[in-house]
Amino acid sequence: MQLSRRGFFRVCAAGAGASSLAALGFSPAPALASARAFKLDRTMETRNTCPYCSVSCGVIIYTLGSGGKNAKADIVHIEGDPDHPVNRGTLCPKGAGLLDFVRSENRLRYPEYRAAGSSEWQRISWDDAFERIARLMKNDRDAHFAMTNADGETVNRWPTMGLLASSAVSNEAGYLTAKMTRGLGIVSVDTQARI
Repeated sequence: MQLSRRGFFRVCAAGAGASSLAALGFSPAPALASARAFKLDRTMETRNTCPYCSVSCGVIIYTLGSGGKNAKADIVHIEGDPDHPVNRGTLCPKGAGLLDFVRSENRLRYPEYRAAGSSEWQRISWDDAFERIARLMKNDRDAHFAMTNADGETVNRWPTMGLLASSAVSNEAGYLTAKMTRGLGIVSVDTQARI
């Protein structure tokens, strides 16, 4: 039998590959016969916006759960939204790591309060947090709201309060935020996009 050098290497490579697969127990018949379910097959898709920066990339969040009344869905995968006009399916490294952000042990899941002079944080309810914020805002607005300026012109402003708005929201949410803050008289309004 006459083998060229190239033919010899082909035969040796084929023999080594076949013997390696046989040693590992690989047989193509069962692998080809079994049908695996796609890992996102039974999930529910939810479109959202990445919370990190002002680019506002679109993401698709895949959750597993029955959707029942008191059933808690589990987020199993997050990826870029290919139909989103901003990112067209791509995500930066921070956006690509959103699943780690959601599952982090250090993620704050409830409001906490630290009393003046204390070094300890204590957990409070959402109702207590909202009531405290509303009360402090009301007290400050009542104490510092200016209806007129030095010339007697009506200004209706609250100079001691400021708002840093999110830049990763829709136009509608941004419009409502601006209407609410301007209605309260807050003049120092900025967005996270400029930071």
